Amino acid sequence: MGEAPGQITKLLARFGKGDPAVDSELAELIYDDLRRQARRLFRSGNTPTIQPTSLVHEAFERLVKVEVDWNDRTHFFALSARLMKRLLINHVSAGRAQKRGGAAVRVTLNEQALADTSDTGLIELTDALDALATKDARKAELVELKYFGGLSLSEISAATGLSEATVGRDLRFARAWLKDRLTQHR
Repeated sequence: MGEAPGQITKLLARFGKGDPAVDSELAELIYDDLRRQARRLFRSGNTPTIQPTSLVHEAFERLVKVEVDWNDRTHFFALSARLMKRLLINHVSAGRAQKRGGAAVRVTLNEQALADTSDTGLIELTDALDALATKDARKAELVELKYFGGLSLSEISAATGLSEATVGRDLRFARAWLKDRLTQHR
């Protein structure tokens, strides 16, 4: 993720302390990573209500307004993944409200995780993640970080304080649980 992770962390720290001079430099460093996150959400289809570039711009505008103590770049990208997912769900929901039976955005957890299932609508996947979160919030968070945020196991480990083995084990369980849940609700 990114060309200069140490530089991103330093800029986030300066930004968190209220230094507005870092906005453009930070945007330049993280833009490609944010676009990659947005493309993950659009991997299996598009929604007519918003395009990946617009999603990135809207997310960045909101992220720079959030008053948060940025721990590091992993924390930033984890939050940006959640925000982009929420924004996309809002756009899909608005589109459905305007047009009964509107097209749903199609996403998968990844090609390997649910290879033998068909694509699942973002809203249905979010509902399944919400159900998982009621049973095990940590596992649902790990899924978001991995599949929506694009974080590696080591980055998730650093962000959560869990060992990589625990992260891997929890993700395997969560993938199986979600696959079962999504298959049952078809």
